[in-house]
Amino acid sequence: MEDTPLIQFGRAERSGPQTIHNDALVITAVLANYEAGRIFIDSGSSVDILFGEAYDQMQLGDVSLEKVNTSLYGFAGEVMHPRGMVSLPLTMGRGTTRKTCLLKFLVVDVPSAYNVILGRPMLNTFQAVISTYHKKIKFPTPGGVGEVQSDPLQSRRCYVDVVRKGQKRNGDDAPDGAPPGKKGKAPEGENSEET
Repeated sequence: MEDTPLIQFGRAERSGPQTIHNDALVITAVLANYEAGRIFIDSGSSVDILFGEAYDQMQLGDVSLEKVNTSLYGFAGEVMHPRGMVSLPLTMGRGTTRKTCLLKFLVVDVPSAYNVILGRPMLNTFQAVISTYHKKIKFPTPGGVGEVQSDPLQSRRCYVDVVRKGQKRNGDDAPDGAPPGKKGKAPEGENSEET
């Protein structure tokens, strides 16, 4: 077995405001030669997902979807039927610590604030380690430890989009950025102009 570099997270690596936060890890990476943003890292997901709208925008031409006979179940028990499965290369990192792996994505046609959800299959394939405290994902490469920093602005924008979609789905007429069920002014730091 080859030696792999030690993956560590140190205090000095912490970026952004030095406050406790619970922002999701949202990154940008290269997917099938397209720079893709709004990629949510979800260690609770048992599959890697490419949302249909993003898949269609990529215009992959000869890449065909494999038929799948499985359903996905969401957090609240809702059932999603994938359009199919596609194998695509994902590249993360920069320079000598860049890494590319072929991943299998389920393509689903449901509205989402994200373009992609990367779950445990990607984490295992890349041998990746995440730190929500440091807002980073790290992985071994032949050139050392590769890393990708989470984008707090993208993360907040995705959060605001999720809240807005939830309000529309529930018929709530709260102002943009206000939590569902709240009327009046949006809470500080949660409207789109401030995120």
